[in-house]
Amino acid sequence: MEKEALDAIADELYGKLAGVSASVSPCLYDRAACERMAPLVARIRELKRERNATILAHTYTGSEIVAGVADFTGDSYMLSKRASETESDVIVFAAVRFMAETAKLLNPTKRVLLPATDGRCSLADSITAEQVAELRKAHPDHVFVCYINTTAAVKAQCDVCVTSGNVFKVVERIPSDKIFFLPDRLMGQNLRNELAKRGVKKEILTSDGACHVHESYDPELLDFLRMRNPGLKVLSHPECSEEIAERSDVVGSTEQMLRYIAGSCDDRFMLLTECGLAARVQCEYPGKTFVGSCQMCRYMKSNSLEGILRVLENPAPGDEVTVPADVAERALACIRKMFELAEG
Repeated sequence: MEKEALDAIADELYGKLAGVSASVSPCLYDRAACERMAPLVARIRELKRERNATILAHTYTGSEIVAGVADFTGDSYMLSKRASETESDVIVFAAVRFMAETAKLLNPTKRVLLPATDGRCSLADSITAEQVAELRKAHPDHVFVCYINTTAAVKAQCDVCVTSGNVFKVVERIPSDKIFFLPDRLMGQNLRNELAKRGVKKEILTSDGACHVHESYDPELLDFLRMRNPGLKVLSHPECSEEIAERSDVVGSTEQMLRYIAGSCDDRFMLLTECGLAARVQCEYPGKTFVGSCQMCRYMKSNSLEGILRVLENPAPGDEVTVPADVAERALACIRKMFELAEG
């Protein structure tokens, strides 16, 4: 590609990324860095057209992916639905493996590629399908509800799936007062507390998983930053502890936090979720101030422009996400039940 075209891409990247601070990103997005990224971005865009591919990027991945090559950015639920709407033959899902599995479940005829070098998830990996089967034997009267942050095999063992955006609504609508929620014990406790506020009486048992990012937030640090920043609005993810949730102005999914910021007249926010969201909103809302520290997901950040280029040019067998037919059928039933309860 000619230098003039590459300079234009570098200018585009720098215009989008210059506002990302070093406190929320492992990468310094100065003009020189954008110049180095420009050839990669140009080649990926070219290959997208050649391969008829769509690139989905979770908000928690690197800002250069979001700004440079992603066709859609969001949380796992929104991105999987976007995948269902595309006419592309190939879906490159810059995220972690369980998310790419969900996209494959909803798009069985499309080729789904995962560019992460480490596509694990501390939360999804905290429970296996075999463990769920044993729990079902021990609790035969309970409806098993799984967070979308689980493998397809775990979803196949459960009755209904939920997202961080619809968990309260879906569980409230389940016609049973005995719920086993997995794998997140922290979200499970926030679920208990929220339903109690709504006057909904349900027994909610949980397994013992947690997200290594969200469980690390310190309530005392939150109190300190509130004291130092009058008028600060605190937005937290329901994977955080109940002490964090109780101190927050808003508890919601990544997309719910984004909508709140977009519609808010406030100008100072603290976001208690993975750093990718803070980086994104710094770019999208330069007039607003975002204070405090954030935590990075080592698995999400294992996605890169180089990885995306690799799977588009010459994917290895392990890069392609597949789900056995019997598992897919049962996991899809779990997801469809969520749609029925959330949207009905």
